[in-house]
Amino acid sequence: MAFGLKGGMLSVLIETRNDEDLLARTLASLVPGAVEGLVREVILCDRGSTDHTWKVADHAGCIWLAETDIAAGIGRAKGDWLLFMEPGARLSPGWTEPVLRHISEASGPARFTRTRASEERLVARIFAARRPLAEGLVISKPQAAALAKPGMDATAMARKVSARRLGGEISAAPKRNSSAA
Repeated sequence: MAFGLKGGMLSVLIETRNDEDLLARTLASLVPGAVEGLVREVILCDRGSTDHTWKVADHAGCIWLAETDIAAGIGRAKGDWLLFMEPGARLSPGWTEPVLRHISEASGPARFTRTRASEERLVARIFAARRPLAEGLVISKPQAAALAKPGMDATAMARKVSARRLGGEISAAPKRNSSAA
């Protein structure tokens, strides 16, 4: 590991609702961070799932917060830095290095860059509604706590954040259709 954990470890927060099929791929992409000692915990803030999302979380050793908002997850997080992701998003190999560099050298929020091999076509991305968590969000716990209000979801919180770009890449989660939520 080229950079120390001067900035502390990372808590990953994922807001879920009926995401059992998408969650496994996201959790798998976090394994390198756990192996390197960067990822301290994964917290799932569930917004009323009726499927088996909780079973996926349980099998993966995640902290499950049922029927809660993102502010509760931030309050529960033990890491000095937080990584917010959408269920179904995948971090590309090598993502830990830019995150370690960022939390060691910077103080502000950052987002990943979408992979060029993204499932979305360029034209579709240009005309699609912007999803504030499509590129993830790395932010210090105090900054996130100051932005999050009771009842707020992670997307609304992320919408308030201006962030720099990390060198790491992310494959955005597939677009959810409104009937799934």
